[in-house]
Amino acid sequence: PWGQTARQMTSDRQTDQTAATGPTRCSALRAVALCGLPLTLAACDFRQSALAPAGRDAETLADLFWVLLIGAVVLWLLMNGLIFYLTRINMASLPRRWANRLIIGGGIIFPTVVLSALLVYALSIMPDQRAPGDGLTLRVIGEQWWWRVEYLPEGSDTPIVSANEIRLPTDARADILLGAKRVIHSFWIPALGGKMDMFPGRETRMSLEPHTPGVYRGQCAEFCGESHAKMAFEAVVMTPDDFDAWLENEAADARPPTGAEATRGADLFGTEGCGACHAIRGTEHRGQVGPDLTHIGTRHSLAAGSLGTDRADFLRWLRDPDAIKPGVEMPGYDHLPPEDLAALTAYLMGLE
Repeated sequence: PWGQTARQMTSDRQTDQTAATGPTRCSALRAVALCGLPLTLAACDFRQSALAPAGRDAETLADLFWVLLIGAVVLWLLMNGLIFYLTRINMASLPRRWANRLIIGGGIIFPTVVLSALLVYALSIMPDQRAPGDGLTLRVIGEQWWWRVEYLPEGSDTPIVSANEIRLPTDARADILLGAKRVIHSFWIPALGGKMDMFPGRETRMSLEPHTPGVYRGQCAEFCGESHAKMAFEAVVMTPDDFDAWLENEAADARPPTGAEATRGADLFGTEGCGACHAIRGTEHRGQVGPDLTHIGTRHSLAAGSLGTDRADFLRWLRDPDAIKPGVEMPGYDHLPPEDLAALTAYLMGLE
């Protein structure tokens, strides 16, 4: 009996200790979570962050986010504060009249007024997201899984064709006409503005007005197949003078290869049939199946944002594109000897 009593007392003591330390552990976990919250918010300051706006439209959406967040927090604090007061501080029963007023006023009227005000504010800023452009027009077509880009300068009937990268001048609003092939895509540059869906057989429109030069990341925001996550692009924002100079160079034909290795690579580009899919202005290659490669040497990424643009990246892409982007239609050239791959790389990198 004495042993059973001792064991029972020990068990009761352990239970009391567990009950006492339980809330302490929960409080510690809450403290760690609160301390880690600023770190997660710090990660938002990036070139693909809607909370680090670099354009007028992104600023408007960021303001909308903060207004809605503050409104939601205020509503949450008021309602939960009232519940806490009634269930922990003043636990006396309420008269039926006050209970009805609390339910109708706090549960119906107040949320309706707050949410209606937020809705009116949100709708009031929507027209600014579709403001007319200042002369520059881009047409972007979502392919599988890359981006066909055409610049349509004011007064010109001939588009300037590029791929997997868009460039915009600062402090000027550009019209962007969007379309798609085969499946639905969605065009989104979080640091510059909102997203817009792209439909096969239908043209949608948006406009962007960036104000801070830099290189930002865009992404397809609509699931479009096995390489959806690798359907990205670079958005380069430039000063107006730099943009005009770049656009003039982009409209020109590709530079002829220089050096024996690049010249050999140009010959291989033709004999391997690359020109059946890719176009290079100023040459006999007129393919429309894949991206235009006229000035690929000046772009910031390969394979729709999946790789960089150094020599090793070109070689990786040419050897086995499917390993980089599953389901891609481009065949691999790992059957070529290393010196041929190096020659092709030299030619492509020289297309500036």
